[in-house]
This record gives sequence, C-alpha cells and structure tokens, in this order.
Amino acid sequence: MAAWKRKGGLEHYHQRIVTGMLERGYDQEFAESIFAQIQGFGEYGFPESHSASFALLVYASAWLKCHEPAAFLCALLNSQPMGFYSPSQLVQDAKRHQVRVLPVDVAISNWDSTLEGDGSMAPVRLGLSLVRGMREESAARIEAARAVLAFSSVNDLANRSRLDRHDLQVLAAANALASLSGNRREALWQAVAAVPDKDLLWATTREEETLEFAAPGEGEEIVNDYRSTGLTLNRHPVALLRERLDAKKIFAASKLATYPNNRLARACGIVTVRQRPGTANGVLFITLEDETGQVNVIVWPSLVEKFRKEALGAALLAVYGVWQREGEVRHLVANRLVDLTHLLGGLATASRNFH
Repeated sequence: MAAWKRKGGLEHYHQRIVTGMLERGYDQEFAESIFAQIQGFGEYGFPESHSASFALLVYASAWLKCHEPAAFLCALLNSQPMGFYSPSQLVQDAKRHQVRVLPVDVAISNWDSTLEGDGSMAPVRLGLSLVRGMREESAARIEAARAVLAFSSVNDLANRSRLDRHDLQVLAAANALASLSGNRREALWQAVAAVPDKDLLWATTREEETLEFAAPGEGEEIVNDYRSTGLTLNRHPVALLRERLDAKKIFAASKLATYPNNRLARACGIVTVRQRPGTANGVLFITLEDETGQVNVIVWPSLVEKFRKEALGAALLAVYGVWQREGEVRHLVANRLVDLTHLLGGLATASRNFH
C-alpha cells in the first residue's frame, strides 16, 4: 500500500470504497473514517511500523554484538545462509574484536557451532555444518559414538560412526581430523586407509604403517581452508600479500580509517559484497576486506562501464581513488580499478552480489 503513493496515492479509490460501504449499509461518517485510516496507513503506517520494528532488531543485534560477541557469532553461524554476511566475514570480524574461534574438530564439534565455557568471551567452536559436503546424518552418528567413548584414532572414528569414504575425505580436507591424525596430508592418507569394510568385517581393525608427511605451508593451508569450509582461522589471505601491497603504496583498511578527508588513496581487499540498488541510479557499492577490516567503495556508473570486468569479476580488487570522510562515515570514491585476483593463486573466495 505504501508503494501506491508513487501512483498518486489512494485518492482515486475514494469513491469506490465509500460508495461500496454505503451500498452495504454503513453510514457516511463511518465509511469516511475507514477510508481515512486506510489512506493514513498507506502513506505513513507501513513505513513507520517497519522502521520501528527494524530499529528494535538493530538495537537488539547491536547490544548482543557488543556485550555477547561470542554468542552473537555462534548464532549467526548457525543461521547460515543469511543476508550479506558469509561465515568468513563473520569470523574475521569476530577475531578483530577478540573473540576466540576454534577449528572444526571431529573429537569435539557438534553439527552446530557451540560456545565452549561460560562468559561473553567464551571461545566459539566451529560446527561440522560448516564443512562442505558433510552430511548431517553422518555428524549425528559421530556425536552419538563420541558420547559413548572418545575416539582413539581415525580407524576408531570410521568404524564406530559408520563413516564412508566421502565422510572421511571431507573431514580430512577440512582438517577436522587433526586431533586424531596430525596435519592435513596425514589425515587424508589415514582417511583413505580407514574406510570401513562392509558386512561381517566392518568391526575389525587393521594395522597400517604410520607415515609422516610434511605439514602444508601457510598459503596452502589457507587455500584448503577456504575450499573446505569457506573461511580460515589462519592469517587473512591479504596479510600474506601485505609486503607487495605496501610496495604499491596500497593502504590497509585500518590506516585508511584515520586518513584525512579528500585525499588520494589506494585500497585492496577481497570483494565480499557488491550492491547496485535500483534507487542508486547505477552506482555500484563494493565492500573490500583485508586483514585489518573493511573498506567501502563507491563506483560511479561511468566508471562501472569503463572497468566493468574488474568491477564485476575481480575476487581481489585494488581501488585507486579519493578518500571521503565525514564523522564516522568513510568511503573510497573510485577513479581506477585493478584486478589482482591472480595474487590469490588457487584461493576460491565468494562475494554476495546484488547487481
């Protein structure tokens, strides 16, 4: 009804509504008062009630994020998928606010993410639901078997939880077997060897020679983290590129936050959000994330056309432009866009795109 205002409001329905009510036995005064209420709701009621309810949600969310940041993170992770914010963004923000986040661990994790301990700063244990390819019924069997007796090895896990090759491989890829098997490479080797036999031999154990593999490097770990869970608890990927970005005089988000108004500036980060609202007349809003925070970028329509490939396709984007700051409102108005996705190597990121 509020949208009808764009077409001239409800006035042209006056005769139809009032006349219809009179024909059905209502008096003129009552019919006019009903129409006035409908008209008032159409023009003001919905926006006011909507804004009031939204304000309440924002206040409650802000209070929780401020006073119970770990519980706030845990709840949002268990509500995925939702809104603009991916698990990676939520975890990165929480870590910047001193929330401890613990990895998925088959010896501890439930299907949902959980709080370990009491208090507003209790660490958050990531749940098995974040592991790509993990099946909830398999997780339920893991929880049930673990409640009886802690797992002693990957073989023990596989046999008592009746996990198949798929289950074991996705757990190993997510480094969720680390407490039982060592590093990711060793876990993948043991996962293959631990696939249970079927039928009468399922409960038997096999003696396998333990092989030691060198642990993956940090870059490889981060790539595998993103591939298996969509996030990493290691350093932010952009942190590994900071020296190269500094050489290009590309600033971190934390430095830009204190930058003066109307100065030339450069930023670079993983693209997490692209927005182009219908009411923005073609303006594209991009959010970049680096190891220190986020940078909001404004790209005018003419620049979108000039740098369309970079604006709409880059996973790692460098922006050259003018820094604008008014109070706590800060953004970078783009003059030039550069696609630096190649610096990410095999890292697979995802952004929320609303063109």
